[in-house]
Amino acid sequence: MPKNKREIQKSDIMPMDIYTKQRKELRKNIVEYKKNRRVPLGPYATFYFESYETMLAQVQEMLFIEKGGDEQLNDELTAYNPLVPNGKELTATLMFEIDNPVLRATFLGKVGGIEEKVFMKINGDIVKAIPEEDVDRTSAEGKASSVQFIHFQLNDKQIEIFKSDKSQIELGIEHNEYSHSTKLSDITVKSLSADFS
Repeated sequence: MPKNKREIQKSDIMPMDIYTKQRKELRKNIVEYKKNRRVPLGPYATFYFESYETMLAQVQEMLFIEKGGDEQLNDELTAYNPLVPNGKELTATLMFEIDNPVLRATFLGKVGGIEEKVFMKINGDIVKAIPEEDVDRTSAEGKASSVQFIHFQLNDKQIEIFKSDKSQIELGIEHNEYSHSTKLSDITVKSLSADFS
């Protein structure tokens, strides 16, 4: 798959009969690829760093499941193309995963605005996350969504440092009710470095 693709187009979508035949193998490959792009943070948060590859796989799978054809394809491209990194950013789906529904509701009720408190540190230089603006991810009552879509926009110097062997990359959330940070592994940094032009 092309690493420098910044947008999924109709021509990138596999015909359904071919996808159906290759689905098992394709899904196995994408699971393997995503492993190095998954970053747990604290007890509940997990960042899934997206790319052209992960979003293409998502669109293919949605079309396979819902069988909505071209009409659905346009909706999926509108939904998922904003999460394909543009060459100067990293994008992530941030999920708060709590099995117990009562505990989940209580937690999400306390962390409104958490999407505004996400950051990345590149050798100590802080990059604040920018939430995707498709919908408001915190309700008027202050309840956070369990799924957030975020962008980290880097300047050229930060990208250069990120891609170098000397980078120390930290990912964190600094919210009164949920404050955690973690250092990204070398293998994750290497995988994410491919998202930059």
